[in-house]
Amino acid sequence: MSQALEVGTQLVTLVKEGKDAEAVDTLYDPDIVSIEGQGSEEMPARIEGIDAIRGKHQWWYDNHEIHGTTCEGPFVGHRDDQFVVRFGMDVTMKATGDRSQMSEVGLFTVKDGKIVQEEYLYLMA
Repeated sequence: MSQALEVGTQLVTLVKEGKDAEAVDTLYDPDIVSIEGQGSEEMPARIEGIDAIRGKHQWWYDNHEIHGTTCEGPFVGHRDDQFVVRFGMDVTMKATGDRSQMSEVGLFTVKDGKIVQEEYLYLMA
């Protein structure tokens, strides 16, 4: 089994079980790089380090009411070091009360059995 498939399968399993924090603690490299499709002053598009990832997750849960999520994957190809996961979210932004359904994919890069980079791409249609 490729390291991308192995780590991707573990990530999807933990996310589906609602164990996002455990996924970060066990699967992410301490020097992880995270790149979002968009950023703001409050949450920049690029962050680095495991503590920044934990802070990003906390910010997400502090600012959104989560009604439901889906997680599908991992999708793997010819590269042993990358996989993709598709995420769906039904959320309400606490600041505005706006509810929306979001769809995104995460492209994950693995090195030595740990996720060293995550990059999120959004469905904008």
